[in-house]
Amino acid sequence: MDMIEATLTGSDSEVPGTVRQIGYDGFDNAYEFTSIDGTLQLVIARDEDGHWVRVAGSEPYFSGWVDELVEQLKVLRVNG
Repeated sequence: MDMIEATLTGSDSEVPGTVRQIGYDGFDNAYEFTSIDGTLQLVIARDEDGHWVRVAGSEPYFSGWVDELVEQLKVLRVNG
């Protein structure tokens, strides 16, 4: 998967960045969001029950970011 543009909603404004598929610590299908300015990183993957969860990333972290990122991936049809 190539890098794709994505945006997360921050506390004060939107956070533009890119997403790419990676292998991460036992997860073959993880996705890494990195903000354009480099201040935010979020890695998500499906757990053993098939739910999307945060597996790594920077702090602070908003719990809604996982769902927000998954919705953007669904629109792009990259996460099955």
